[in-house]
Amino acid sequence: MMRATSFWQKPAATWQVPPAIPDGHRIYAVGDVHGQDHLLADLLVQIEADISARPGGEMTIVFLGDLIDRGPKSAEVVERLRTYRPIGIRTEFLAGNHEEVLLRILEGEGSLVADWLRFGGAHCARSYGLSASRLAKMSLADAVETLRSTIPAEHQAFLASFGDTLRAGDYLFVHAGIRPGVALAEQAQIDLRWIREPFLDHPVRHDVMVVHGHTITEQVDERAGRIGIDTGAYKHGVLTALVLEGTQRRIIQARFTPVGQERH
Repeated sequence: MMRATSFWQKPAATWQVPPAIPDGHRIYAVGDVHGQDHLLADLLVQIEADISARPGGEMTIVFLGDLIDRGPKSAEVVERLRTYRPIGIRTEFLAGNHEEVLLRILEGEGSLVADWLRFGGAHCARSYGLSASRLAKMSLADAVETLRSTIPAEHQAFLASFGDTLRAGDYLFVHAGIRPGVALAEQAQIDLRWIREPFLDHPVRHDVMVVHGHTITEQVDERAGRIGIDTGAYKHGVLTALVLEGTQRRIIQARFTPVGQERH
């Protein structure tokens, strides 16, 4: 079931003026972290410094999902954000496909373990002190139980609390995208977390400007109806925050050589 959050919205934009978020609000949308805790730490410092330099209004940081897998510090990323309580800053967390797969395993879908390990979960398992090769050799039931008993309950509950969308004025924040031609209230969760085509190549604007991650590009990918901000933290060493205030857009980035890089 789709879980949507909206703290302010208005009828579909005509784009006679640029899309905007509500007056008095500023939003920092953060792309896919994928276990790169050193990049995340740097980006949060930059965001907090930006807020200190430009005070005023309501501040929100929205994380677009895929906090885990592929990079070496998934457990550290989850713990950092689970306990992140910046004064005067609201935080919102959206679920990515990588969180979905891990949660489905923890709920008993052991058949997903092999694919999870192959597509980045091995790094996540190791961050919790588990041997990926040993997990792969276990029975499905034993692998599920090992993950359940090793990943802290607080981490599991935190990941399970994530929403699917956040609406703010003319903007919709989501992990992967939306299916063109389908009303926002009728979007399927599988599309919100997994879609690429036909969303990525859709040439016409939507009723909202969609800000998303999920699909890696070397630079922020801005099109008529969407802005992609997954700049490949694990692949290119760049973690991006899109800053939105009124009709204005800015970019803040943390850059390092990726740690534990892989290319699946």
